[in-house]
Amino acid sequence: MAKFKFSRRKFLIAGGLVGGGLAIGFGFKEDTPDAAAFAETMEDGEYVLNAWVKIAKSGKITVAVPHSEMGQGIYTALSMLVAEELEVDVAAVTPEQAPIAPVYANFTAIMDSLPFSDGHHKGEATIGAWGMRKVANLLGVQVTGGSTSVRNSWESMQKAGAMAREMLIAAAAQLWQVSPGECRAEQGHIVHPASGKRASYADLVESAADMEPPTDVTLKAASLRKVIGTSPKRQDIPDKVTGKAGFGLDATLYNRDLLYAAVKLCPVFGGTVRSWDEDAIRTMPGVRKVVSVGTGVAVVADSFWRAKKAVDALPVTFDEGDNANLSSEGIFQQYRESLQQEEGRSYVDDGDTNAALAKAGSVLSATYQVPFLAHACMEPMNCTAFVGENEVEVSIPNQAPTLMAWFAEKTADVDAENVTVHTPYLGGGFGRRAEIDLVVMAVTIAKETNGAPVKLIWTRENDIQHDMYRPAALAEFKAVLGADGKAETWLNRVASPSVTRSFTERMLPWAGADMPDNTTAEGAADIPYQFPNKLMEHVPVRTPVPVGYWRSVGHSYNAFFTECFMDEMAHAAGTDPVDFRLAHLEGQSDFTAVLKKLAAASGWGQPLPAGRARGIALHESFGSIVGQVAEISVDADKTLTVHKVTCVVDCGTVVNPDTVRAQMESGIVFGLSAAFYGEITIENGRVQQSNFPDYDMVRLANCPEIEVHIAASGRPLGGIGEPGTPPIAPAVANALFAATGERVRSLPLTKHGFSV
Repeated sequence: MAKFKFSRRKFLIAGGLVGGGLAIGFGFKEDTPDAAAFAETMEDGEYVLNAWVKIAKSGKITVAVPHSEMGQGIYTALSMLVAEELEVDVAAVTPEQAPIAPVYANFTAIMDSLPFSDGHHKGEATIGAWGMRKVANLLGVQVTGGSTSVRNSWESMQKAGAMAREMLIAAAAQLWQVSPGECRAEQGHIVHPASGKRASYADLVESAADMEPPTDVTLKAASLRKVIGTSPKRQDIPDKVTGKAGFGLDATLYNRDLLYAAVKLCPVFGGTVRSWDEDAIRTMPGVRKVVSVGTGVAVVADSFWRAKKAVDALPVTFDEGDNANLSSEGIFQQYRESLQQEEGRSYVDDGDTNAALAKAGSVLSATYQVPFLAHACMEPMNCTAFVGENEVEVSIPNQAPTLMAWFAEKTADVDAENVTVHTPYLGGGFGRRAEIDLVVMAVTIAKETNGAPVKLIWTRENDIQHDMYRPAALAEFKAVLGADGKAETWLNRVASPSVTRSFTERMLPWAGADMPDNTTAEGAADIPYQFPNKLMEHVPVRTPVPVGYWRSVGHSYNAFFTECFMDEMAHAAGTDPVDFRLAHLEGQSDFTAVLKKLAAASGWGQPLPAGRARGIALHESFGSIVGQVAEISVDADKTLTVHKVTCVVDCGTVVNPDTVRAQMESGIVFGLSAAFYGEITIENGRVQQSNFPDYDMVRLANCPEIEVHIAASGRPLGGIGEPGTPPIAPAVANALFAATGERVRSLPLTKHGFSV
């Protein structure tokens, strides 16, 4: 349970800074955050030593985890950081969802994702990064996304463990009347080797809690680590296996009598409700109320099945608004026209690309496109809400508890200190659960139920047809090859909507200025390949389709674009795809090492069984380099089989190797689903897909063998939740060209007659 104490005023100020382009260059400084929020979670016999660690007289050690566990293993990884410095096994630590407080803010996500981020390569030594840190400091937003959880908490949680250890040592030294320097921590105890005295953390914690927290602690040298770099058992798995784990759908809000809500939403983007005939369902069993939720209506009943049956039967008239003629083809036509007519925003401009193209005798060109994609989380979207006289309580699987709390407060119109947010386990997130639409809708409904809590559940059809989609995108390339077979000129122009603008406008409609948005250019502007002339531009295109953060965001399509076009250039140059990439990685030793290791691990250049072919892709995202080789075959009837994927990842320091491998496997399967099947199409303003029969996923039957190799180079810590997704689509597409000679420049592959 987490109480929310973040004022609406601060949120509005920060929103103004973001939306207004950080026009006011002042530095807002928060008071130094403390452990007060975590202290409010203490139960009898527990003592808080800092904002991340509390220890009970029973010996139980609890770690506050400020990020959401959605299957990526973050409860275990962050517990490992504390356990390392606290000198205990991970099994001795119990992770607990952190309360909402500025001390748990995700600075890394804000700096990476908002308009003035400067990427992973320039760090904070830029005015843009400085500005985003000021905004992050002001906002204090807890968020899970952008593969930032470990990167954001890497230092703070190790320091928390070290601080707690030193406080326990100080308590033992005081008890024994010895110098703290004569004591050490060892497996949940403080020992004094000279005298043989030994005391458990449980015995010392009451005294330790009265000690002044150290202002400076020294972290272990990497060579002395016992926990980081190992693969302990996952903290969340046992309860998930036995069914004890609590997900959003399990929420009861303290066993109050619970009502359920199902919704019918306007099928056209931007449409609203005009009228409905409540009399038609008034006598249906269990029905309690019909509530307008703006874009649709909700029926509240005493079970979800009854609510769903009633809402399906409810006659509703919608005002379809201005988008009833919207179509996918119309959107892509808008993209094409924008690329021809609009001036793009330049994200990289080296040399003189336009002049080089103008005087070139031969120009290689290609156009690529990808569709909108839904998130399709396995756990249906849901939120349980209670609204009292001056309080609101919600349980919602979410990636941004600060935002959930602020919009619950705003919608219920209650005092900020009377807002409670529960963040259970997430049955998948992928960026979808950072959105605030479900909490606003659930609280709106709960305001009308006279103090009864309501569990709002969206059907799969609601979810797929009313998502915040991964943007559709269109990319144009032009390149010039020199006499030596190397590329001299590279032009890449991408047309797509701005995710950051769309996301910002959903929270602060007045703040959606025409701002730079790195998510549109990530994976295209920061490619490692070196060309004398290189120009990458993004042409922002506004559409009525809401777009949002989707696993790996812009990298998910820009990797497909750039790595496929690299293969086209290699083929035009008559050069092996690996050799061609190596020739353009001058000074990029980390990328070169990953590519060479990948070639060796995959048997690149070695004979394959008859009918098989390989394709390769190399891509950096969220600070990690990932290379993948797909080994495929294509039958005469165009049945595509991906037999094996070899993956090499360099994510810097590895906290948990097993989690790294699992996340690479997960990202590959996720990316394969999109490459094979993923497509949201629009006709008459409506999404045509509705459920898994027409928005399919990779199953066990067509999941390839996946082999993951970790090649840590010592580079700065990188993310791991998303980087496995971007390279898989281009690796498969490049393998298809090797196998068939057919160059696939759009996704999904099933649109090209392939069956998988």
